[in-house]
Amino acid sequence: MTAPAAFQPDLSPVADSLLLSALVALLPLLTVFTTLGVLRWKAHWAGLSAVAVAVAVAVLAFEMPVHLAVLSASEGAVFGLFPIMWIVFTAIVLYQVTVRSGRFEDLRATFHLISDDPRVQAIIIAFCFGGLLEALAGFGAPVAITGVMLMAVGFSPLRAAAVVLLANTAPVAFGAIGTPIITAGALTKIPYTEIGAYVGHQTPVIAIFVPLLLVLMADGRRGVRQTWPIAVVVGLAFAVAQWVSATWISVELADIVAALAGLAAAVVFLRVWQPTGREEALEVLEVERQRDLALVGAKGDASTGTPSTGAVDKAGTDHSVSVAELDARARSLTPGRIAMALFPYVLVIAVFSVAKLVPAVKEWLLGTDVKIAWPGLSGEVLTAAGTPSTATTYTFAWLSSPGTLLLLTALVVALVYRVGVSGLGAEMAATARQMRFAFLTVSSVLALAYVMNLSGQTIAIGTWIAGAGGAFAFLSPLLGWIGTAVTGSDTSANALFATLQQAAAQEAGLDPTLLVAANTSGGVVGKMISPQNLTIAATAVGLVGREADILRKVLPWSVGLILAVCLLVGLQSTILAWMLP
Repeated sequence: MTAPAAFQPDLSPVADSLLLSALVALLPLLTVFTTLGVLRWKAHWAGLSAVAVAVAVAVLAFEMPVHLAVLSASEGAVFGLFPIMWIVFTAIVLYQVTVRSGRFEDLRATFHLISDDPRVQAIIIAFCFGGLLEALAGFGAPVAITGVMLMAVGFSPLRAAAVVLLANTAPVAFGAIGTPIITAGALTKIPYTEIGAYVGHQTPVIAIFVPLLLVLMADGRRGVRQTWPIAVVVGLAFAVAQWVSATWISVELADIVAALAGLAAAVVFLRVWQPTGREEALEVLEVERQRDLALVGAKGDASTGTPSTGAVDKAGTDHSVSVAELDARARSLTPGRIAMALFPYVLVIAVFSVAKLVPAVKEWLLGTDVKIAWPGLSGEVLTAAGTPSTATTYTFAWLSSPGTLLLLTALVVALVYRVGVSGLGAEMAATARQMRFAFLTVSSVLALAYVMNLSGQTIAIGTWIAGAGGAFAFLSPLLGWIGTAVTGSDTSANALFATLQQAAAQEAGLDPTLLVAANTSGGVVGKMISPQNLTIAATAVGLVGREADILRKVLPWSVGLILAVCLLVGLQSTILAWMLP
């Protein structure tokens, strides 16, 4: 008796039509965005519903055996918990330790010393500091940490979540020490340094405008009129540094160099210029914050899983301080207290720099990874090209994961801050309980991604879009945008579509490196609408259950930015080819 043949996805299983197959494959994604954005379901119910639709489409339309569809979902769910939510969980635990110690008050006072204007603080915290965290950790950690930091300096939960999601666009392509670009290079065999140089001539164009957009989101057109000089200076400094580093220095270090350049430019420029309108902005933010905090307090119970953020406790009590108190605290800071306040984040930079940039340490950490052939799935699924799928092997990165490195950092910080191991344990238990719905949401989103990927749904959508021929240059960033929106990761979007972009480019007579880079650049503006990232942001600021509100706030920005990226890449394939390296 011969064993059944491995499942190989058919790209056009519906009436032998690629168009119809792609439209059917879009049903799970439409389910997510309809239930979240229109019906306003809670994110975990939206995610679970989309998984059910994806499994149904995989079985009924793409003829995937039921057991393989279910096993695909199970592997994705586990991947969502570890490493994805493990990273977010430990990032929030680290933050909670600083709150428990009281040192976080000194940290926000330190940022207050750089500038006491909340709009400038949004640029410094969400854009510069967030970019640094994205460079080192990625996978949602910047959104989680900077979201609560903006809450602490006076932003309402909803506005804080939207601002940090928008800010997290510029550095994503080079995040986690260049992982998305390195992945694309490994799959296409194009040198990743070449791909990085191309990306370095695309994303900086977007980065120039992100600080201006942050100010617009934080305080409207009035805020732009009053703070545009600092926004332009920081945006240009970040963009130029990212461009130079990606092209001539190091793809891995591009975001670190860019974030530090942006922060340095802000500090220097603020010595000779200060924005006007601070008091008006604070008043507007205060009114909005009180309204949102009242809503959080009304919902902050066990049924919603609303977490403590340091600004609001589980009962919804506001623990923020007045501007006058913050001014007084900033004036009382000593160099020692500033150093201690910055210690956790300096330690994060040091730990990740050693772990990611020292070859011997990096190889040793990766050597501890455990490869697990997913039972019943590994070897049973082929790619559309007929080769065994490597996605059916789960990597348990118990030590090399950024989450584990963040936990070790949190342990050191807890000891230095005299919170102790018991205090760290208490924060871990409280955070785990508060994040239980977020765990469920992200697990379901990754289960959705795995079912769509392994059954052939994702590649069918991509192949259909790639059929546009020469016009594909304008459309190619859409694949990265869709891939990142589904998986929450630009790395995953490149894993899905990098080789497809390369093949489509060769078919259409376009530059393959340009389109592989376009996939990465398109992904950076899709991350803000990913259900995974929406949940992370909602969890961080205490708005679990209101992911739909955040989605409606950021969706227009994401759509506008992807159209800009599509236009840029399309022009770079023709009249702006001189921009490319």
